[in-house]
Amino acid sequence: MDNREEVREFLTSRRAKITPEQTGLPGGSRRRVPGLRRSEVAALADMSVEYYAKLERGNLAGVSPAVLEAVARALQLDDAERAHLLHLAQAADGSDALTRPRRKAARSWKPHRSLQWTLDAITAGPAFVRNGRMDLLAANRLARAFYSDIYASPDNQANLARFNFLDSASRRFYPAWDAAADVAVAILRTEAGRNPYDKGLHDLVGELSTRSEEFRTRWGAHNVRHHGTGTKRFHHPVVGELTLAFEGLEMAADPGLTLTIYTAEPGSPSEEGVRLLASWAATEQSEQTEPSARGNGLRA
Repeated sequence: MDNREEVREFLTSRRAKITPEQTGLPGGSRRRVPGLRRSEVAALADMSVEYYAKLERGNLAGVSPAVLEAVARALQLDDAERAHLLHLAQAADGSDALTRPRRKAARSWKPHRSLQWTLDAITAGPAFVRNGRMDLLAANRLARAFYSDIYASPDNQANLARFNFLDSASRRFYPAWDAAADVAVAILRTEAGRNPYDKGLHDLVGELSTRSEEFRTRWGAHNVRHHGTGTKRFHHPVVGELTLAFEGLEMAADPGLTLTIYTAEPGSPSEEGVRLLASWAATEQSEQTEPSARGNGLRA
């Protein structure tokens, strides 16, 4: 796969983020470019300037793991960035065609019964399954109530990234909207490195790039991240402010999918808010089923 532009932009952006002082090199005042020079990265990675320049031009095909590790060390990449660099190298020489897991298209994927049973058994917090494109593929009742704004508009197509950048309701739902936007783009960028052959992802990125300047700017930054655990703030339209911890679990039975569970600190106002959300969700479901029951002659 010819991903030289992606490689070039990623390595250049990482080099620009590192100052000489961070690596123990003298800074000086006469520097024409932000961050490190190519020659400085080459010296830190113990390779010739010509060879590093070749890598930064996007030529990662056939590069050994030792060289990739040397570059990662010189650029002080974190775990997510190291993994992204490895995925870019695998895509460049085609080796990921043999090692990457097979994934089903999001539109045809349906949760098997035991997975939905598992989600439904989680009653203390929202729980859902998403793919790397941030499509919501399966959810428990609390998650559907939690993401009621997303499910309410068909334009969102049950996609967290579309909601984040194309739906004005996201500005209310995420009090720290900029941070939420950064995370969404970093997740998509990580997936693009891990699964560069995903047409659905390319289409989504193209749509968001065309329609959102906020997305375009963040996409160009080439930031990636692992999104496994943390705490987030939300403002739900029904129950108000919520501060929830989350755990994201990779699904062994369905590689590429993540099960995410949100929980509130015991005894906190957010825990009470989640209880109110569960009560509201139950009421909404009851109101939806009652007309059907009356139509079937089950109620007087």
